[in-house]
Amino acid sequence: MKLRYSIMFWGLLFTASCETEIETPDFQITAESNTYKVGEEIRFMVEGNADMITFYSGEPSNEYAFKEGRVVDVSGEGATMEFSSGVTGGTQEDQLSIWASTDFDGNYENLTSVKSATWVDITDRFTLGTSASFVSSTTQDISDLLMPEKPIYIAFKYITRPQETNGLANNWMIQGFTINSKKLFNDASISITDQAHAGFRIVDQEPENAPSRSTITTTRVSLLGNEYKDPNDPIYDPENPIYDPENPIYDPESHLYEPDAELPIFVPYDPSSPYNDPQTEHWAVSRPIYIDTVDLGPDWSTAIKGIANSKLEEFRYTYTQPGTYKAYFIAINATIDGRKEIIKEMEITIVP
Repeated sequence: MKLRYSIMFWGLLFTASCETEIETPDFQITAESNTYKVGEEIRFMVEGNADMITFYSGEPSNEYAFKEGRVVDVSGEGATMEFSSGVTGGTQEDQLSIWASTDFDGNYENLTSVKSATWVDITDRFTLGTSASFVSSTTQDISDLLMPEKPIYIAFKYITRPQETNGLANNWMIQGFTINSKKLFNDASISITDQAHAGFRIVDQEPENAPSRSTITTTRVSLLGNEYKDPNDPIYDPENPIYDPENPIYDPESHLYEPDAELPIFVPYDPSSPYNDPQTEHWAVSRPIYIDTVDLGPDWSTAIKGIANSKLEEFRYTYTQPGTYKAYFIAINATIDGRKEIIKEMEITIVP
C-alpha cells in the first residue's frame, strides 16, 4: 500500500509541475548613457533574471529588424566572377572555353537546345591552369554581361577531338567558382552564388553513343573526354578472362571472388562505327543566376546568458564604428512546454 500511495503522490507532483505556468521574465536593462565614443566600452546593467538572454547590437548582420531574413537589392551594381582550374592526363590543347548567356531557356535535355541560345565567349578574361596544380582565374568583372531582370548562365565548354590523331583528352577540373556582387555589405563582398549552389549540369553531344566521362560534385566540375574505343583494348578480346563464366572472380566459393564483379556480354569491336573515336563537345551549364537581389538569411542574435549560467548582472560591449544603433535584449524563460519572452530596446549613439 505504501508503494501505491508513493507512486500516486509523485505522479500528482509531476503532473502539477508540468502544468506550472511559465513566468514572463522580470527583466530591465539600463546604461550610464546613450552616447559613447568609438572604442569606448559600454556597461549595460541587468536587473531581474531570465533563463536565457540574447543581444542584438544593431550593427550590420546583427540587427533585430532583420531577424526573419535580410534581402539585399544589388540590381545595377555589377558583379565579378572567379574560379580555380587545373588540368591533367592528356595532350590535347584548347579543349576548354568559358561562355555566358542571358537568353538560354533552361532546357538541359540536349546540346541543340543549349547551343540555340546566344553565348558570349569570355575565356580570354580568365587565367586557366596548365598542370595538376590549381591556378586562380583571378577575379574578373562581368558587369557588361548582365541584363536587367534576366538571369545569367555560365558554361564551361569542352571539346574532345579524335584521340588517335590528336592525343588523349585532358581532365579539366574547375573548383572555387564564385560570382559576387560589386556592392559591399558590412565592408565585404556579397556572394551571389558559389560552386555548391551554381547547379552545373553536364549536357553531352552524344549521350547515348559517345557519352563523356565528366562528373560534377558540390565542390568540383571535372570535364573528361568520351571513351576512345581502341581495337587493341583487351575488352575486345573474346578470350579475355572477364568473359569466362568459370573465372573464379564470379565464384563465391573462391578466395578470388569479387562480390561486385558481373559477367559482361562480349561486344566485338566495330571498325565501321563513327563513335569509336569521334569529335564531340559537352558543356557544364549553370542554373539561372539572378543578379537583382541576394537573400543573406536572418541576422542572428548573440547569446549572453544560458540556462546553466548564473544570474547576469552586467554586460559589456564596444562599438567600432560611429552611428546610431538600436540595441535589443531578449530575455526568455522556456521549458519543453513553451516559452515567454520580454524585449528591451535601447538606442545607442556612437560618435567618432
